[in-house]
Amino acid sequence: MNISTNHDQRIQVPDLHKLTISEAERKLKELDLDFKVLDSASYNPDYPKRSVIEQTPDGGDFVKEKRKIYLTLNPSKYADKTIPNLNGRTKRQAISELKAIGFIVGTNYTYVKDIGKDVVRGLRHKGKILNENDKLPKNSIIELVLGDGNE
Repeated sequence: MNISTNHDQRIQVPDLHKLTISEAERKLKELDLDFKVLDSASYNPDYPKRSVIEQTPDGGDFVKEKRKIYLTLNPSKYADKTIPNLNGRTKRQAISELKAIGFIVGTNYTYVKDIGKDVVRGLRHKGKILNENDKLPKNSIIELVLGDGNE
């Protein structure tokens, strides 16, 4: 019986972090390794868009030829988040909710004539008025429009 298990053959997996998918594919093919792209990463601004953000097995591990390396790619941007209806909420409530969703709350508040002091009367992003259910990428800066307490 001639059975081959490649028992002693070991290939060191290269570190593929921050490589594009085509660069990673070229490196793996040179080593006779296969790959599969997994689909479940959160955007990481420290990595180039659509580059390898995670791999299994890790770079430096040893595997047999034809072993499949699982790659997770960095999305091209943060996931979009939905703007909630914050009209009538206090400034503190609005800031907490927006931060919990993943937005950054700016500190340049706009005040409008309203009986309620620091009550949310609108939201803006880059000067544009936001409406409930609009979508913005996570980490977008949202400015609050607040009542001045003087009617």
